[in-house]
Amino acid sequence: MFDKTLSIIIPAYNEALNIPLVVPSIILFCKQHNYQLIIVNDGSSDNSRQLLAGFDNEECVTTINHKINHGYGGAIKSAIVACETKYLVTMDCDGQHLVEDINNLLEQLIATDADMVVGSRRGLKSASISRSFGKRVIRFIIKQLMPLPIYDINSGMKLYRADLGKKYSKVCPNSMAYSDVICLAFINKFHRVVEHPINIKERKMGQSTVNVKTAFHTIYEIFNIIILFNPIRIFMPIALVTIFSGLVWGIPLVLQGRGVSVGSMLSIMFGTLTLFFAAIAEQLSQIRKRDL
Repeated sequence: MFDKTLSIIIPAYNEALNIPLVVPSIILFCKQHNYQLIIVNDGSSDNSRQLLAGFDNEECVTTINHKINHGYGGAIKSAIVACETKYLVTMDCDGQHLVEDINNLLEQLIATDADMVVGSRRGLKSASISRSFGKRVIRFIIKQLMPLPIYDINSGMKLYRADLGKKYSKVCPNSMAYSDVICLAFINKFHRVVEHPINIKERKMGQSTVNVKTAFHTIYEIFNIIILFNPIRIFMPIALVTIFSGLVWGIPLVLQGRGVSVGSMLSIMFGTLTLFFAAIAEQLSQIRKRDL
């Protein structure tokens, strides 16, 4: 019987080629440390479900099967609901993450009294130039909108308190953006988030589902979570810039006796309406945050 310390959560979608290569070693690791392993078959169309059924006799393993694909975040959410331990760590099923890093992350969390430890891949070679560029863009956008105390927010290997995971996963998307948003939720709610170096290997088999569409959706979800926690940070600059632009445009015309510019008045009105909208959004944000 596993103890109540840590659960390893692995979402799996069409990973039939990797499951026989990756899962047995993780099960062995769980047995050695009395950890729980929760694997979520996220509506796979291959024989992932049949392969995972072969581990049903393992006491430390819990398998969850989705009838249809919920998405990366949706799979993790299902696992978090089933989690019975104090901490949890998320890993990918493609063999890139090493189980040896799990205890290092746990030790770092306890030593720093943190609520989340992000497995940082800083300095390691990215899977592709396009993915590396996309991650840089996402980090840049986040830094412009909020304080970001860590570097590798995109990392899929994060270890954090399960009670907080259950709490904040409610506002996280079901998509690949889950990894970024759960981290931003911890940061915005003033929990201690640190990072610790990890090692990664190349994907064993199959292809990654991360693409350009995933990057754009992640940026969209980041805006969503920032609007939830701090809408003023987005709407206030827009309001002030448009009001200032309208004044700079319109005042010289008034001083020259040429009347009031329609364009400048529209700009000032738009900025003023945005200010009122920001105030309403802030009130709604406060109401929603009370439920977290």
